[in-house]
Amino acid sequence: MTDRRPIGFSQRGDGATPGDPPAPSLPEGAVELDDGIAADLLPERPARGHKGSFGKLLAICGSLDYAGAALLVCRGAGRAGAGLVTLAIPESLQPLFAAKVVEATTMALPEDDVEEIDPEPSIARILDHDHDAIVIGPGLRPGLATRELVRQLLTAPEDSAPPIVLDAEALRSLASMDGWWEGERRPAVLTPHAGEFGRLRTGSGHDPSDDGDLVDDDAARGAAARDAAAEWHQVVVLKGAAMIVRAPDGQLAVAPFENPALASGGTGDVLAGTIGALLAQGLEPFAAARLGVYLHGLAGEQVRERFGDAGLLASDLPDSIAASRRRLAAIAERRKGGKRVGFGVRDQEPAEPGPA
Repeated sequence: MTDRRPIGFSQRGDGATPGDPPAPSLPEGAVELDDGIAADLLPERPARGHKGSFGKLLAICGSLDYAGAALLVCRGAGRAGAGLVTLAIPESLQPLFAAKVVEATTMALPEDDVEEIDPEPSIARILDHDHDAIVIGPGLRPGLATRELVRQLLTAPEDSAPPIVLDAEALRSLASMDGWWEGERRPAVLTPHAGEFGRLRTGSGHDPSDDGDLVDDDAARGAAARDAAAEWHQVVVLKGAAMIVRAPDGQLAVAPFENPALASGGTGDVLAGTIGALLAQGLEPFAAARLGVYLHGLAGEQVRERFGDAGLLASDLPDSIAASRRRLAAIAERRKGGKRVGFGVRDQEPAEPGPA
C-alpha cells in the first residue's frame, strides 16, 4: 500500500494527514458505502449449491466493431458469481463469439440483415430463454432495430419479468423514446456516465445544464440522480468518480472511490456484467447496484496498486472483482457467526488425533 491516499477499503478521508485536501462532502441524505455495508449485501453461497443455484444471466451485447464489450460483460458476470452466463448475439456473429467466450454459452438472435437483429422473433427467443436477469446495451449496433428491441424488453410481459441492466447503446436508445418510463416496466438498473445521463435528461424534457456540474459537484450529481430515479421509477447509477446510486424512493448511496485508473474503455462493461450477475443471484436492484459499484471500485483499487494511476485495462478488473468479493465474504462470515456467504474461506479439516 502507498501512503499518498486512503485506499478504498475504508471511507474517504480515513487516515488523513496534515496538509491533505479535505475529504469531499457527501450529498444530502447520502450513505457512503463501506466494507460492512457491502458485506451485508452479499448473496449467500450454500455449500451444496450448483450452477443453477447462483443465477442465470442473459447478456444481449456486442457487435463486430465492439466484440470486446460483450466479452467483458460476460467475464465480469462470471467473476461476480453468476452460475450461468449466456451471450445473445446476431446469428451471423455467433461463430465469431463462440470461439472467444469460454465459460459463457451463446444464443443466436434472428436477423433481418447482416448484424441487424430482427426484433420480433428475437424477443420471442429471448422470452423463451430461461434466465434470472438481463444485461443489454454494451457494444450493440445502433439503429432502429436495437431501439425496438430495448423498448420491447423494457415493457414487462408479466409481474415476474426478470430485472434488467441498461447500459451504453440501450441508454442511447431510451434517450430517443418519448415517455419510455411510463406504464408497466420491468425492474431496471440504468448505468449512465455523465454524457449518457445528459442525453436521457434531454429525452425526458429537461435541460441538462440545469443539473449543474455532473463531473466534480457531488451535490449536483446526487440531486440530478434523485430527480431522474424518481421520474423514471428505476435505480440509477451515475458513473464517474464517487459513483452515485439512487433508488426511486430517494435512497442514496455513494461509493468512496476516486480512481483515475478506471478512466479506461470497457470498465463500464465490466460494471454492467457485475450488477447483472448480482441481480441474477437474487438481489433486488438497489442492493445489486450498490454491491456491484462497490466491488467494481475495490477491484479498481487493487489494480491501481499494481500499475498506478494509468495503464489499467478493463480486462484486469474481473479477477480482482472475485478477489474483492472473497474479502467481503470473510467479513460477512465474521459478522454473521460463520454462515457461508460470497466466496468464503473454507474451514480447515480437523487435525488427525494424536497418540493418547
